[in-house]
Amino acid sequence: MNIQIDFTLNGRAVSIDAPAHVTLLRLLRDYLNLTGTKEGCAIGECGACSVLLDGRVVNSCLVLAPQVSGRDVMTVEGLAPVEGAMSDLQAAFVKYGAVQCGYCTPGLVIAGEALLRDNHFPTRDEINDGIAGNLCRCTGYQQIVDAIEQTARQRAAAQVKE
Repeated sequence: MNIQIDFTLNGRAVSIDAPAHVTLLRLLRDYLNLTGTKEGCAIGECGACSVLLDGRVVNSCLVLAPQVSGRDVMTVEGLAPVEGAMSDLQAAFVKYGAVQCGYCTPGLVIAGEALLRDNHFPTRDEINDGIAGNLCRCTGYQQIVDAIEQTARQRAAAQVKE
C-alpha cells in the first residue's frame, strides 16, 4: 500500500507516493534517484547512509520514509551551493585525500557538516567524536579530520571578512 509523503528535500518541497514500509534510504535512492547516500551495512552501524533530518544526523537505513512527512531532509547532494558544484567541505575532502574509495565519503561529509553547523570551532577530539558514527576502511581518519578542521578554519576566516 502506497502513502503520500510530503517533506522538504534539499530545500525543495517534495510530494511522493511510496510504500509505507520503504526506508528513507530506499526512497532517496530508488524513488528520487539521489544516489549520493550509500547503503553500507543496512543496520545503522556504518554511517554510509547518513543524512540530516531536521538538522540532525540520522542513518537513513533506519528511518521509515513516512517518518519524514512534514520534516526537512538534507542529503549530500543538497550541500553544494549550486547543482554540480562541491561544498567547501566536499572540496576539502578532495584536497586532503579524505576520499579514498569514496563509499563512506557522503556520510562523513554529512556528519562533518552537522558538526560544523553546531560547533564552528571544533577541536580535533570534537571532530573525532562528531564522525564517530561513520566507518571508513581506507583513510585512517587523519585526512578526514584534517579536511573538517580546515573547513572550520576557512569558514571562520570568511566570517571575519564579512
